[in-house]
Amino acid sequence: MNTGDLITTAAANTFRSKTRSILTILAIFVGAFTLTLTGGLGTGINAYIDDTVSGVGASDAMTVTKVQDSGVTSPGDSGPVEYDPDAVSTGIPGQTVISLTPDDIDTIEGIDGVLDVQASRTISPDYIVYGDGTKFVASVGSLVPGQTTLLTAGVAPDPDSAEYEVGLPDSYVEPLGFDSAEDAVGSTISIAITDANREQHVLEATVVGVTEESLASPLGSSILLGDSLSDALFEAQSTGLPADQADRFASATVWFDPDATDAEIDALKDALADEGFTGTTVADQLGTITSVIDGIVLVLNGFAVIALLAASFGIVNTLLMSVQERTREIGLMKAMGMGSGRVFSLFSLEAVFLGFLGSAIGAGVAMIAGTAISGVLSAGLLADLNGLSLIAFDPASIATIIGVVMVIAFLAGTLPAWRAAKADPVESLRYE
Repeated sequence: MNTGDLITTAAANTFRSKTRSILTILAIFVGAFTLTLTGGLGTGINAYIDDTVSGVGASDAMTVTKVQDSGVTSPGDSGPVEYDPDAVSTGIPGQTVISLTPDDIDTIEGIDGVLDVQASRTISPDYIVYGDGTKFVASVGSLVPGQTTLLTAGVAPDPDSAEYEVGLPDSYVEPLGFDSAEDAVGSTISIAITDANREQHVLEATVVGVTEESLASPLGSSILLGDSLSDALFEAQSTGLPADQADRFASATVWFDPDATDAEIDALKDALADEGFTGTTVADQLGTITSVIDGIVLVLNGFAVIALLAASFGIVNTLLMSVQERTREIGLMKAMGMGSGRVFSLFSLEAVFLGFLGSAIGAGVAMIAGTAISGVLSAGLLADLNGLSLIAFDPASIATIIGVVMVIAFLAGTLPAWRAAKADPVESLRYE
């Protein structure tokens, strides 16, 4: 009996006892279904995080602020706090930090391991308006090199353009009077800002894109400014301020070697701390989120593995019963010249075939169910998380799951196959 005949015979023998085989396949189905669904959940969420990580910042950069003290306020603080002339707004209502000065920037630049430093300026406009419409309060921000943003329409402001360009948050499209994101692109909006002399400046800018709000975006619902417009607004805001008051920054972005090890990054953080600064990388900002998600997925996968282990006992039982029922048949095959290796292969293939059917059906149904659930949630409960597909499937992961289940099935079928291979043909033929 050649290999092709072995495979054909094994597939045909799988359903000699239909009820027992179907129950075994169902047990495998439950494990494969759960494993595929939980794997898709992890893939979907981690893909969303990966998409938004570029919005938080580059992997070779960290946000640096001054070490905070009791004079710093943050949302949730109760009672009055002591006034600190060195505190500046972060752009978040009610939250301030100790400002960085040009001397601080120079100090950071001189720290070993720092390749480049870019100060982050705080710009506080009065309002934005489209035409003669309603004026709305808005916060603004700019992307640092290495950051990207998700777009509903258009493009992000060109950092090299001399024109005043903005990326308008999707949440501002309808309130400002636009019919759609596409309708907003190319329009001109006005941004007003007041200087130290209480004189209001109004600058006009072109909407080049509409941005989506994402879970980890540093801009959130802020208007994305092009570099030229950011410079102009900061200059207008600083009019009338002494130079030492104008050049104050909420934070700075520090770049380090992209190939830096964790130990080298920790050493850089320690060096910054020695100078009175705090450094936070993208991994620090998202580490807790990803750890929690990975932990949840791991626990769910654990339940799936338990289900598969239970199914493996079902495979052992099914094949042991099959070996017992086919004792005379095994004796006849061996008497006709089939070697022990071929007999072992025949029963092992039956186990693998059971594993393949259960895992393939389980994975297929899980993909259908997962896609449907993800679509319903994306249109309903999770509609505010733009770009999130809660459950996504990677073909390589699906193939791995099916392969792993088939290996488990093969191992589970080893004992019954060994018993069949070791059967004495004379004794088997006498078996009643």
